[in-house]
Formats: sequence, structure tokens, C-alpha cells
Amino acid sequence: MSFSRSAIFAAVSYNRLTKQFKTALPYIFGTATTLTYCYVHKPFSKHHAAMLDFFRLTPSSFETDVSDVYPDIPMEAFMAEPITDKNILQKNASNSYQARMEIFILKLQKQLCHSLEQFEVKQHSESRFLVDRWSREDGGGGGITCVLQDGDVFEKAGVNISVVHGKLPVQAIEQMRARGHEFAARNTPLDFFVAGISSVIHPRNPHVPTIHFNYRYFEVVDVDGQIHWWYGGGTDLTPYYLNEKDCKHFHLSLKKTCDKHDRSYYPKYKKWCDEYFNITYRSNERRGVGGIFFDDFNETNQGECFKFVKACANTVIPSYIPIVKANYQQTYTAQERDWQLLRRGRYAEFNLVLDRGTKFGFQTPGARIESILMSLPPLAKWKYGLDLPENSPEMKLMKVLKQPREWV
Repeated sequence: MSFSRSAIFAAVSYNRLTKQFKTALPYIFGTATTLTYCYVHKPFSKHHAAMLDFFRLTPSSFETDVSDVYPDIPMEAFMAEPITDKNILQKNASNSYQARMEIFILKLQKQLCHSLEQFEVKQHSESRFLVDRWSREDGGGGGITCVLQDGDVFEKAGVNISVVHGKLPVQAIEQMRARGHEFAARNTPLDFFVAGISSVIHPRNPHVPTIHFNYRYFEVVDVDGQIHWWYGGGTDLTPYYLNEKDCKHFHLSLKKTCDKHDRSYYPKYKKWCDEYFNITYRSNERRGVGGIFFDDFNETNQGECFKFVKACANTVIPSYIPIVKANYQQTYTAQERDWQLLRRGRYAEFNLVLDRGTKFGFQTPGARIESILMSLPPLAKWKYGLDLPENSPEMKLMKVLKQPREWV
């Protein structure tokens, strides 16, 4: 075959192939699109579904907007059945702050647990959240305790909600009175309602900080029928090694949220947090690098207060999950692990000796001790006469804990 005839044959063959490819191209794209859509919206296995969720964790997807609207499919939005009867909860969802708070914390608990579990999935860990729905023996509400233990990424992570009502002891009332609440009652237990979410996450890697947050709504009915209400809570970070970039990201996330409501909130509540998480008997050593903390919050109308609390709680995931993602695969030494356990000892000290929430939990009749002590780390350590080298990374952290910094 001559060169010219070969060239003509090749040209004709290429032209036919191109026409066939152009004809088939829409079918190829259509099939690929259909398969992709089906896989993303209904993956072939739970593992694949979880992996897809993990890879969706882009910076934009960290933004959360959990609402207080009752969901169409509750069991997809909650970790367990609500504490309040679901028919009553749905009926009161638009006109009761008790109901709205319960719906909100149920949905937030689900979203946070789901976000944390994706890291375990990525590591092929079998650790998942144990869901324990419990009721108080006296019939005064209950809670949902979700705990992940012995994970590859999270050594222990707890996300609790509680919806409790009953009689508030006189001792607790007097403590509230000392904080400025004016009750007509004297030496009389009062009816109360509290709904809240609390979480402590203890990572395995010393380069990933521990985070703690809690947000709650409180009502007390006075003897004259007046309802005293307020919100409280906060979010704070406890690193074991100081990463200034992480600290700035965390505090900036909180500041942006506060500034949308009142520019005075962040500096005021940041200072309150530094003062509250202070281990006074350790020469004023802070538990961590702070965050925000507030209590008895009812300074504006109730709707605005609730909006602020929801916004703060919705900031937990975008303020923390990017830090985990950036650090959880770092290598670490036995010395760094040892230091992490020593700092966890301080964490346990604060929670058991100084924390007001722990004390209130112990004072509440019918309190569930397992849930109250969920915040404690799985392992901790104490060492007598600890002496740190002046220029060590550990001492760098200690200086910040003794002298809190302004991060933003």
C-alpha cells in the first residue's frame, strides 16, 4: 500500500471514529452523571456514605446553621427520641422557648456527632458514638448522652443534652440570688426548667487541642408566679502545645459571631472566660487559651438572646473542626504524650474542684453522675515537682496560661 493510500485510509477511519464518538458522547456523559448522582445521594454502603461526608468537609461546609425548627423527619435530625413527647414538642415549636431550645440542641448534637465520626471513618476506626437516652427516676425529664471512646482520632468525645425540670433546692436558689437574681421566695424550693447541651472532646494527638462548650436555657418560677429566665454558656479551647495560628482562628471565629450581635460581647465574654477557667490555687494558671463565657444572659429581649446563643453554638464546628483536620495526623513523641496527660490532670482538677456546672449537677436532685463526669479525660497524670526548661515548647504554653493573651 502506497503512502498516499495509507494516509487517505487513516483520514477516513479517523473521521468515522470522530463521528461515532460525538454520537456516543452525550450517552457517556448522561450515564456518568446518573451514576454519580445516585452514588452521592444513595451511596452503595454506609462506609462510602461516611467517606463522602468527610470529603465534603471543605472550609465552606464548616459553616453550620442548625435551626430551632422541628424537622420533617426527626429520627434523621436527632440522635434519639426527644426527651419531651414529640407531639407536644412539635405543637409548641413555634411559641415556646422551652420547646425551641430542646429542638435546637437535639439537632446540634446530631450534627456535631456526625462531624466527629467522619474522622474515625477516615482512619478506618470502628469507634462510633454510643447513644444513651436516659430518664430521671422522679419523672423530671432526662437527657441523651453520646460518648465516643477509644477512637483513633478522639480518645474520648462526649456530646450531652439534658432537658430537666423539677424543684430547685434552696441552696441552688441562694447561689443564684448571690449572682443578682431577685426572687420573692425565701427558704422555699422553686419549680425550674433547664435545657442545655454540653460537650468535651479529648483528642488522642497532643497537637490537637481539647474543646469544651455548653449552652443552656434556664427558667425558674417564683412563688408569685413570675418566670425568671436566662441563658448561659460558652466555648473554650485547651491546647497542649501552643499553635498561634489555631488560637487566632478559634478566637476570630468567636469574635465574628459576637460582633454580629453586639461588638461589646467578645471582649466582655473573652475576659469573663479567662477569669472563670482559672485554677486559682495553681498560681492563677488558666485551663487553656480561653474563648467566651457568659451566664445570666437576659439583657435584651428573649428572642435576641436566643438568636445570640444559637449563633454561638453554631460556631463550634467552624471554629474547631478545621483545627482538628489540620493537626490530627501529625506525629508526636512519648514526651509530648506525657505532657498531654499532665495537662489533662489540670483539666480534671478544674472540673472537679472549681467548675460551677459540676457543682450544680451534684446539687440537683436525681442528678445523673455518669453524664456529669463525662467531661473528664480517659487518662490523666500528675507529677510531683514538675520543672520545665525555660525555652521549651511546654514552657511557651505555660506563659500564655499564666498571662492570657489577646488573640484578635
